Amino acid sequence: MNTEGPQGKRPGASLTEKILSRAAGRPVRAGDLIEGRADLILANDITGPVAIHEFERLGGVPVADPDRVVLVADHFTPNKDIASAGLAKTLREFAARHGIKKHYDTGRGGVEHALLPEAGLVEPGQVIIGGDSHTCTYGALGAFATGVGSTDVAVAMATGMAWFKVPETIRVTLTGKTGPWVEAKDLTLAVLARLGVEGANYAAVEYDGEAIAALSIEGRLTLCNMGIEMGAKNAIIAPDDKAWEYVGQAGPADAAGLRSDPDVVYLSEIVIDASAVEPMVALPHLPSNGRPAGSVGRIPIDQVVIGSCTNGRIEDLRKAASVLRGRKVSPTVRCLIIPATQRVYLQAAREGLLEAFVEAGAAVSAPTCGPCLGGHMGVLAAGERCVSTTNRNFVGRMGHPSSEVYLAGPAVAAASAIAGRVADPREVVA
Repeated sequence: MNTEGPQGKRPGASLTEKILSRAAGRPVRAGDLIEGRADLILANDITGPVAIHEFERLGGVPVADPDRVVLVADHFTPNKDIASAGLAKTLREFAARHGIKKHYDTGRGGVEHALLPEAGLVEPGQVIIGGDSHTCTYGALGAFATGVGSTDVAVAMATGMAWFKVPETIRVTLTGKTGPWVEAKDLTLAVLARLGVEGANYAAVEYDGEAIAALSIEGRLTLCNMGIEMGAKNAIIAPDDKAWEYVGQAGPADAAGLRSDPDVVYLSEIVIDASAVEPMVALPHLPSNGRPAGSVGRIPIDQVVIGSCTNGRIEDLRKAASVLRGRKVSPTVRCLIIPATQRVYLQAAREGLLEAFVEAGAAVSAPTCGPCLGGHMGVLAAGERCVSTTNRNFVGRMGHPSSEVYLAGPAVAAASAIAGRVADPREVVA
């Protein structure tokens, strides 16, 4: 990255550099190797037990700050077998032993990346590390958030600190207004189709533009969730009034303090006209294989999954219900609806969304990550196809290696459930 501007002046700092400077206690720039304070340290029922094992190898040290540690059992919960019950038990016992209050077990939480913002744990300007690659989700609220390995989680639990190589920043500007049935997931898939799965390797992807400002916070969480699918270290959106209102705080008087400087030098900049984006689907076996859902021909499917840390929030369920209500899921399709958290589940029940899903012929599950990674609650058999609102469609991701996953937003997924094939919602809803 260039360190000097046209007149020899040091260029401004990016939002990511500003946040990491605060964490390190000194000004830092892209390329620096730093150690900084981690405001939140997250682990789940897959990565947490490994981190706990490594933590205990440190020789009986205490958790540096139990209030900064968050443990969420969500991938294999409700537990599917004895092994997964053991993983959840490990989290439970570690939390009790070290006084960790932010431990979310079955029935008291949900999918981690929907849960933490909902619980008010994410704030603009924080540094958040998590033993899960989709920790980048929290950048939607102006935090620097990134996935790390379980060993890093273990050391952070012991010291409260983490190390980083400060990333360069790619600016992605989405201009214009989105059309009917185009959601945040469609924008994400459009950006991925442009950047590719390695197009932002170890960079910060900073979103900006009219279409970003118009998105709800839930939509922004969906957008940043898939930053890792581009190879990004983190994805981030400068906090605006909408973000500060979501976290229940007044923004700082110096709002510019949590924005990139006007003269920052980006690694690269791309501009996408959001008004030209259509309802999208990413064909197997890469999230970057996005194209308009209405252009892929008649691809029959066996299953639809609507949920996950990408699209299991109440806004997503409302969108799915707007397509499914009063219609029937194709008799050749299994449609699974998975509210991301207990709160989303309850809200969906109060709004009559669950009734609409069941009457349409869908099955509604307790919050879980299960089907996204082929863990449980929707594993695919050989040769089966699924339209899913999750974030990955790699070979074997959701089950048998010969199965296929088509990534889409809730509206495309719901329309596909009715049509029995990949479908644009405009084909189903007049």
